[in-house]
Amino acid sequence: MTSTPDTSPAESINASSQPSDIEIARAARKRPITEIAAKLSIPEDAVLPYGRDKAKIDRDFLAGLGAPKGKLVLVTAVTPTPAGEGKTTTTVGLGDGLAQLGHRVAICLREASLGPCFGMKGGAAGGGHAQVVPMEEMNLHFTGDFHAITSAHNLLSAMIDNHIHWGNALDIDVRRVTWRRVMDMNDRALRDVATGLGGPGNGFPRQTGFDITVASEIMAILCLATDLEDLQERLGRIIIGYTRDKTPVTARELKADGAMVVLLREAMQPNLVQTLENTPAFVHGGPFANIAHGCNSVAATRAALQLADIVVTEAGFGADLGAEKFFDIKCRKAGLSPDVAVLVATVRSLKMSGGVARTDLGTEDAEAVTRGCANLTRHLGNLRGFGLPVVVAINRFDGDTEAELAALRDHVEALGAEVHLCTHWADGGAGAQALAARVAELAASDEVNFTPLYPDDMGLFEKIETVARRIYGAEGVDADAKIRNQLAEWEAAGFGDLPVCMAKTQYSFSADPSLRGAPEGFRVPLREVRLSAGAGFVVAICGEIMTMPGLPRHPAAESIGLNAEGEVVGLF
Repeated sequence: MTSTPDTSPAESINASSQPSDIEIARAARKRPITEIAAKLSIPEDAVLPYGRDKAKIDRDFLAGLGAPKGKLVLVTAVTPTPAGEGKTTTTVGLGDGLAQLGHRVAICLREASLGPCFGMKGGAAGGGHAQVVPMEEMNLHFTGDFHAITSAHNLLSAMIDNHIHWGNALDIDVRRVTWRRVMDMNDRALRDVATGLGGPGNGFPRQTGFDITVASEIMAILCLATDLEDLQERLGRIIIGYTRDKTPVTARELKADGAMVVLLREAMQPNLVQTLENTPAFVHGGPFANIAHGCNSVAATRAALQLADIVVTEAGFGADLGAEKFFDIKCRKAGLSPDVAVLVATVRSLKMSGGVARTDLGTEDAEAVTRGCANLTRHLGNLRGFGLPVVVAINRFDGDTEAELAALRDHVEALGAEVHLCTHWADGGAGAQALAARVAELAASDEVNFTPLYPDDMGLFEKIETVARRIYGAEGVDADAKIRNQLAEWEAAGFGDLPVCMAKTQYSFSADPSLRGAPEGFRVPLREVRLSAGAGFVVAICGEIMTMPGLPRHPAAESIGLNAEGEVVGLF
């Protein structure tokens, strides 16, 4: 299976008679970015503008802020389907709803990757009247963070081959170089390539390949680092390969960490933009949740918590991937303690989980909604297991019938959970005010006992099995002796206390994308493990998951272009 973006094209499709997302975004009444910053008491001299409506926030200003004091709300979702869930849209709508109620709020999102924007997604800034703007710039080059990450990653790649070419003083085994190259575009032809061909002047031939930039360990490092010093320390710990006697070789030994942090210096500063309703939004970092840890940067989240009373953030894909990694990797490593979780569901996605084909979603089927609620039930139970209050948000689509909505509401209430019907896609923050009021009330309470899924001192394979059993509902994990021995070697080398980052399909609790709903009786095949020593986690690759996506038969790029007025068309 090929890795795909963290939202569905259907996320922004709610009524064909309405203006498109890009038309709504283009009509936005944006305020100067200094006015948006002032809402969070960020002084003008700490705002580093990129045009009129986006900016980076000065690192020295952020370093002088006190300890985080805001309340942290995570928005996550049921298992994604092509029918759409609207997690980003709900995050934005909830943030706008909180702002309408008078709360000092900030939203934290990830940046969009060019690969999925030109592949399947076509955009990643929310939808309808719950969007972050400037939509076009955010979906394209934005402030250049992804380009900086790509350059830093490929600088290290070049220095590896250069070191080998000029005598290989570190005795790197060319057969055991694990560091690949990256680009921010879907291109299946680059998954496996040969380099150094053409004679001695071009270096030593070896097999390697490309991953997409969002799968780069440097992306994960940037999103987990707290400042430039921590960033360079993590970059230096990157293991690029091994010597002939299997001793690890690091980026610091290649003397690459200094130049890499120079390339990432500006990218490390969080980006500030605004919603359609002028609510401040930090958009920074962008690891995928099916192949990486799926959360925006720690730097942006900490800044938001230092500046706002309530911070609304999201984690990629369903709660089994994004939320689990948010809790067990990001919160664990950054010392964050979330206060509330919002689980987003739609009638359409639950009907698909209940066995309805996408072409038949327009036909009322309340029984299919009830069947599909088995998926919601498992996600809800998982989130409650982390010790947080959980609210279910129904992201309403225009085609939802009263019988279908009632079936979903009745099921959630029977589970003892709160449920709120939201219309933020059509109505902006006003359509999420009831949800916002309850989230604010819960965030202000002390009824939180946040606990990660597993302790640091649990064995690496046991951590992988714990996630598979307790979050996915699997009977266990299948791994051959080579993988188990590799994990044992890393434990002996001092990496046993790291969390695990599960890489698997987003379309099922299992590693088989065809098993919808809440499958049982399955086992998770562990195909490969990778040590991300700089990021600080072990990646467990389960099933057929790719770290370089391919384009679909008809990529979104075919419809993207400029109109007669020079405006971008085709993004949605």
